[in-house]
Amino acid sequence: MVKTMTKLIHVILIFSLAYVVRSDRTLNTFKILHASGPEAIAFDLTGQGPYTGVSDGRVLKYEGPGIGFVEFAHASPLRTKEKCDGTDDPNLGPICGRPFGVGFNYRTGELYIADAFFGLCKVGPDGGLAEQLATSAEGGPFKWLDGLDVDSTTEMVYFTDISTKYTFRELPQALSSGDSTGRLMSYNPKTKEVQVLLSGLQIPGGTGVSRDGSFVLVSEYTGHRILKYWLKGPKANTAEAILSIHRPDNIKRTLLGDFWIGANLIMQQPAPNTIPQGVRINESGKVLETINLDGIFRNETIAEVQEFAGSYYVVSIRRNSVGICKCFVEENGRKLLGIRYDWIKENCS
Repeated sequence: MVKTMTKLIHVILIFSLAYVVRSDRTLNTFKILHASGPEAIAFDLTGQGPYTGVSDGRVLKYEGPGIGFVEFAHASPLRTKEKCDGTDDPNLGPICGRPFGVGFNYRTGELYIADAFFGLCKVGPDGGLAEQLATSAEGGPFKWLDGLDVDSTTEMVYFTDISTKYTFRELPQALSSGDSTGRLMSYNPKTKEVQVLLSGLQIPGGTGVSRDGSFVLVSEYTGHRILKYWLKGPKANTAEAILSIHRPDNIKRTLLGDFWIGANLIMQQPAPNTIPQGVRINESGKVLETINLDGIFRNETIAEVQEFAGSYYVVSIRRNSVGICKCFVEENGRKLLGIRYDWIKENCS
């Protein structure tokens, strides 16, 4: 999703039972194959993972604490280990690739990849070089694919293109220009057709399809809102804003049909500050729960909050390791994940 390209990114895996405040204190940290920039995560049908795309062009799979992350797939046929492994140079993207959104088709076991340089791709359960499926939509080439979700009932793939003007290497310009050329699209694996569902979007970072496939949500990072695009029913092919929210990024559906949004509240007083949050909403956009992450991430932004198998997974900027922690507190009625990152390292080790 929209990220600061030069910063190391990591995923913090924060384990708990949903909605229960826990005080267990355990932590494990490890490097991610000397690579930076985990962006979004996905789990396969058997619950293995997470799988995540990183800045050197690979999709990695987590194989457990004894092994860590291992290489699973890549989208670029030009990629070489010598040139690409470990790089975080966006200028090598046309050679190495840069996977952002990832999502499984649970019917086939295939992993779909939204790559900023190689378009929409998919790879089978055994991984390896991904197959390129599409590089344009309705005559307009992709500039920077980002968010992605798969409806495993219909097998339709929904994904976003950040802009029709700016590429991943032009992130500062995309953010500062007020660009509103982003698109929400769908890919039909049966007909191999790509359709533009919405255009004129302001940095559309994340997308999430409903449990019944009747609508898909899309976030506008600089538009500060969540849109609902109807796929079926009397409102089919129309969109409506259902939530105003600061800097929303990835959208992940829960088993119950709610959605987690990685959001970033920008405060100007008494001094400029970012408060990262996980916000859970229902299908109508009503906020059901807000988890403040400023205790851990301080003045840093997050990309994703995902709930899986009773655990919270948070993808965050400016970290170069993966942490697993059961540290939960409640302060003034607010549920917080951890207290401070340095506190966690000191007290959860």
